Amino acid sequence: MDVGAAPSVALKATPPSLVGRSAPVASVETCIAANGSAILTGPSGIGKTALLEAVGAAAAARGELVLRVAGTETERWVPCSGLAELLDQLPGTLTAQLPREELSGLPAPHPTPSDGRPLDRSPLDHAACRLAFRGLLARCAEERPVLLLIDDAQWLDTESVHAIRYALRRLASRGVRAVVAGGWPDGLAAGEGGSAPWMPVPDALHLPVPPLGPDELAEMFDSYGLPVRVVNTLHSDSGGNPYLALALAGAFTDRIPRHWRPAPLPQRVHAVIVERLARLSEQARETLLMAALAIRPTADLLRRAGRTEAARDIGQAADLGLLITEGGGVRFTPPAVGTVLAESAGAAHLARAHRALAAVVPDAAGRARHRALADSGPNAELAHSLVTAAEQAVRQGSHRMAAELYLLAADRSPAEPATERLEWLVAAAETGANGGLPDLVHRAAEAVLASDASRAQRVRVRLAVLDLSGQGLAEMGEVFAAALVDADGDPALLGPLRLRMALGALLNGAPERAEHEANGALTHAREAGDTALEVKALTVRANIALIEGRDDYGTDLRRARRLPEPPLDGQLHTTPRYLAAYCAIFEDRLTEAREELLRMLALVERGSGEEVVHVLRNLSEVSVRTGRCREALDFADRAMRITEEAALSPGPAWYHGALAELSGGSIRRAIALAERGLRASEQENDLIFQSRLLHVLGIARMRGGDVRAGVDTLWRIEGLGEGHGLRSPMVLRWRGDLAHGLAVLGDTDLADEVVRGTRAAVGDRIRGVGVTGRLDRAEAAILAARGEHDGAVALLRQAAMLFGRLGQPLEVGHCLLEQARVERRRRRGGPARKAAAEALEIFLRCGARPWAEHARHRLARLDMGLQDGPAPLGATAHATLTEGEQRIAVLVGQGATNQQVANRLFLSVKTVEASLTRIYRKLGIRSRVQLGSLLHGGLDGPGASLPS
Repeated sequence: MDVGAAPSVALKATPPSLVGRSAPVASVETCIAANGSAILTGPSGIGKTALLEAVGAAAAARGELVLRVAGTETERWVPCSGLAELLDQLPGTLTAQLPREELSGLPAPHPTPSDGRPLDRSPLDHAACRLAFRGLLARCAEERPVLLLIDDAQWLDTESVHAIRYALRRLASRGVRAVVAGGWPDGLAAGEGGSAPWMPVPDALHLPVPPLGPDELAEMFDSYGLPVRVVNTLHSDSGGNPYLALALAGAFTDRIPRHWRPAPLPQRVHAVIVERLARLSEQARETLLMAALAIRPTADLLRRAGRTEAARDIGQAADLGLLITEGGGVRFTPPAVGTVLAESAGAAHLARAHRALAAVVPDAAGRARHRALADSGPNAELAHSLVTAAEQAVRQGSHRMAAELYLLAADRSPAEPATERLEWLVAAAETGANGGLPDLVHRAAEAVLASDASRAQRVRVRLAVLDLSGQGLAEMGEVFAAALVDADGDPALLGPLRLRMALGALLNGAPERAEHEANGALTHAREAGDTALEVKALTVRANIALIEGRDDYGTDLRRARRLPEPPLDGQLHTTPRYLAAYCAIFEDRLTEAREELLRMLALVERGSGEEVVHVLRNLSEVSVRTGRCREALDFADRAMRITEEAALSPGPAWYHGALAELSGGSIRRAIALAERGLRASEQENDLIFQSRLLHVLGIARMRGGDVRAGVDTLWRIEGLGEGHGLRSPMVLRWRGDLAHGLAVLGDTDLADEVVRGTRAAVGDRIRGVGVTGRLDRAEAAILAARGEHDGAVALLRQAAMLFGRLGQPLEVGHCLLEQARVERRRRRGGPARKAAAEALEIFLRCGARPWAEHARHRLARLDMGLQDGPAPLGATAHATLTEGEQRIAVLVGQGATNQQVANRLFLSVKTVEASLTRIYRKLGIRSRVQLGSLLHGGLDGPGASLPS
C-alpha cells in the first residue's frame, strides 16, 4: 500500500492524514457522485492511500457497499488473486451457494511458474471470471451503490484488472464505480502514448496527487513540537512528500535545530531512496548520478554531457518522487538521493562522469571542480589551482561554488604542510555559511576543531557556525562561550565575535547591551586596524539607533560610508551601503531605495545565502509601497524559496511574504504566513520580527473582517516592545493602524489618545513622510466616528496628497476608500461612488487584488444603498432593519457577545438571539463574522491599513 498512509515516527503525535487534501477529495466525490471512476497517481508516500480511505469512509457513511483491494508486487502473477479478495467482501447471501470455480474462474489455486510468467489461461476461464464478478456486482447494485477502492493497482494481477474493467464498463450507470490508486512501474506516464495497463476505464478522471505546500506541511506538523525552522527545512528536503517529511523528522528533536547540527539520514529514508532508485532503468540511474555530481544540474547540461534522454530520465525520477524540477534545474528530494547514488558507484565510474561534466560545464570554477574530483589522490598543484578558482568564485558572489572548491582543495592537499589545508577548511566554512550550506560548514568546522588549528582558525569556524544561525543567535550560547575562550586578549578575534553578540542582543530586544557590544567591537576593530570590521561596527550601531527611534543613526552611517567599502564577502547586509538603502525605505525615499537595491541584487544574484534574501525582502517591501504588487510577490517568493533551501530563519521572509500577499495576493495566505512567521520568531526569540509580524497579522485580521482580533493583535506589540527599544515610528508604523481600528470599534477616546501620544513622541521629525499620512488617516476615522465628517474628509484628502507625493499609490487608494466610507455615512452617494471608483482604478492598475475586491465590494454596497455604523445600518429593496435591530447589529458587529448586548440594551439573551436570526435573514448572511464584515466594509475592513 501507499507508504504515505501510516509512517512510524517517534514524535509527539500523529498528524491529520488529509491536511491539504480537501481539493482532491472533493474532486473524487464529485466524480463518483456522477457515477464516474477516478484514478489517483503519484509517488509512494504522497498520500494516495489516505485519500482512498477518506473517500471510502465517506461512502460507507452514506450506506454504500465499499469493497477494498490492494495489489502486491509478489502476487502480481497469481491470476485472480485481487478478485478473490474482493469476492470475499461480498455479502454471504450472494456467495454462499456459489462454487469456488464460478466465483473466480479457477477450479483450484494454481502455483506461480518458477520463471515468473503468467499462467496460460483458456478464454473460457477468463470469460467465466469476468461474467461471474459482473453478475454479483449487479445484484449488489440493485440494493445500494457499490464503490471499489483499489490501492497499488500497478501490482494487481491482469485477470483481476480485466474483470474489474469489464464490470465498471457495464455497470457504471447502475451505481458501480471505482477509485484507483497506483504508480507507473513501466515508466508509462499519463499522456505518453496511452493509458496505464491497470486503468479501470478509459474515461476515468485522472488526478495526480500533488505534494504538500509549505503551509500544509506546517499544519501537518503543528502538533509535533518541532521548531518551525526545522519544518521549513523538512519541506525543502522532502519536496512536500508527507511520508518522506515524517521519516526525515524522526532525525530531529525540538532541542536540536537544523541550523546548528545537521541530522543524520534516517535508515528508513535510506531504504525508501534505495527502493525508488531500483525502479529506474540503468540508463536513468546513470543520468541521475551525473545530476548528483553537478553543482547546478539541468536537463540541457546532462544532455550535453552525453545523457541524450536526460529529460525522459528526469521525468521518470520525478514520478517516483526522487527529485523536483525548478526553473529548469533539478533538486533531489531528499538531498541524500545524490549521496546514495554517488556511494553506489565505483571510483572509476565517478571519475568518468566527472570528466564528462568537466567538458560541458559553462564556468571555469565548475570545470576545475570536476577535473579535481576525477583525480582522487593528493595533489598540491591541483589544490592550489582549486583555491585560485574558489577566490574567483567569491569575487563573483558564487559562495556555494567557492565553499565546495575550498573544501575540495583541503581534501586534495597533502598532509604536510597542514597550515594551508586548515586555512582552506576555514575558508570553506566561512563561504559555506554565506552560501547557506550547513552540512558543508559543519563538516569543515569539525575538521578544524579536531586538528591542531590556531586560535584564530578555531574562532573563525565558530563564527561561521554562528552566521548559520541567522535570527537564532540566542540559541548559540555554547558556541559563543567557546569562541570567547579562544579569542581572549586578541582584538582581531574579539571584534567580529562581539559584533555577532551585538546583533544577537539587538534581535533579542536588548538594545543597550547591543550598543555596548557594538562599541566594544568598534574599539577592537580600531586596535587591530581592521577597517572592514570598523565599518560594520559603525553600521550595526547606526542600525541600533534607527530601531530605537533616535536621530543620531545618520551620524554613524555617514562615518561608515566615509571609510572604504568592505569587500563582497557574503555579508552585504551588514554594510553601510545596505543600511543606507534600508533607511531610505523607512524615510519614504522609495525611488532611491529601489535603484540601490536593484544594483545590490545584481551583485549578489549568483549567491544563495542570507545576503540575497535580505536584498530580495527589501525589494519586495519597496514594491509593495510603490504599488508594484506582482513584482512584490515575485521578490517575496524568491526570498522564501532561498530561505527554505538554505535553512535560514524563516520569520523575516514570511513577514515580507505576508506583506506582499496583503497587497497583491490573498488575505487568507497573508494571515497564514504571518502566523507561521510569528511562531518561528518566537522560537528564535527574535523580538524585532515578532513585532513586525504582529503588525502585519493585525492588519490582515482587520482586513479579513475581524477588527476586534486585529486590534487585540496590535496591542500585543505594546507589551512586546516595552523596555526593548522597539520605539521607532518610522521602522514600525503600527500605532496609526491601532488607532484606526479602535475608532472603528467605537473607542474614539482611546484612539485619540494613541494618535496624540504618537504625534507628541515624534514631534517634527517625521513631518512629510508616510507616518504623518497614517496618523492623519487614523484621526480621520476618529472624526468620522464622532460625526465630524467635514474634518474627516479634509484629513483624508491631505493624507492622499502626501502619499501621492511619496509615490505610494496603494495608500492613496486606501485614503479614497476611507473617504468613500465617510461620504456614504453622511449619505452623499455621488462623492462616495466617485472616491470608490478612483480607488478601484488605482488598485487595478497596481495589480492589488485584495484591495480591488474591497473597492468592488464598497461600490456594490453603495449601489444597494447600504450605510455604515451606528447611523441606520442600511436598507435594500428586500431587507430593512428596525431601529432596535440596528442597535443589536452594530454591537454584535463590534464584537460584543449576546450577553453583553443584552446587558447593554436591557434585553434578555433570548431576545437578542431571536433578533440576530431576523438580522441574518434580512441581510442574507449567516454569521457574526459576516455581519462584522458587512458593517466594516466587507473583506477589507475599514480598520485596515496597508503596512509598510
